[in-house]
Amino acid sequence: MQSIINYFETIPSLHRSILLVGGITFFWLLEGLLPLVNFKYKKWKHAVPNLFFTVTTIIINFALAFLLVGTADWVTANNFGIINWLPEMPMWLYVVLGVLLLDFIGAYLAHFTEHKVSVLWMVHLVHHSDHEVDTTSANRHHPLESIIRFIFTLAGVFIIGAPIGIVMLYQSMSLVFTQFTHANIKMPKQVDKVLSYFIVSPDMHKIHHHYKLPYTDSNYGNIFSIWDRALGTFMYLEREKIIYGVDTFPSAQENGSLKHLLKQPFHKYRKPTTEQ
Repeated sequence: MQSIINYFETIPSLHRSILLVGGITFFWLLEGLLPLVNFKYKKWKHAVPNLFFTVTTIIINFALAFLLVGTADWVTANNFGIINWLPEMPMWLYVVLGVLLLDFIGAYLAHFTEHKVSVLWMVHLVHHSDHEVDTTSANRHHPLESIIRFIFTLAGVFIIGAPIGIVMLYQSMSLVFTQFTHANIKMPKQVDKVLSYFIVSPDMHKIHHHYKLPYTDSNYGNIFSIWDRALGTFMYLEREKIIYGVDTFPSAQENGSLKHLLKQPFHKYRKPTTEQ
């Protein structure tokens, strides 16, 4: 375990790039072999705005990375944060707790908040307005949301006391999982269900992309499903009944336009409706 942490403490940018590009490529190809939904779309055309937002997310995270590194170094040097205040424990448990808690604050809590605060929901709407969810949808986040998510992750590092090795491990896992859960792949239902007891499975996350409440406000997790199950935000819906998008912003043409998506957070707030 220590060797893994040592690797992620100094993980080369090339290796992180391989994770990103390799993950998208792998799931892109898998979608062609085992599609969950047979979308009638031009895949590359659909991917253009999603990949644009992926690039802006990378730029923002890179530009602000010094804050993440500085905070992780400070909490380590000052023995500050939850996992540093706990009794001495095996390294594997220290790492698991660190990743688990970062997943809660940096992903679940950030995501939950974006759905409950109307101003943040309008920013997050860019992600939900995709009518053909596939692996390129994973990082379809408006630049403003990338900043919001970064702030939550930074707060998580500070509160939890995570060293940079655990932070980089968490971010790498988060990247792969979000590509996996958004990928348009069809897994056996029973396999997906078993996985969902431990991690966020593709079907579990696709329910979150259903176009109406209450399903839109459920299954917020990114890596671990424990937070949704423990906090009462887990919901189930048969995969055949899932309809992607957001009912209050129904135009597939507008939601596929980069120009429109960049302006989407500044539209008038429209409260989502509840499925009867």
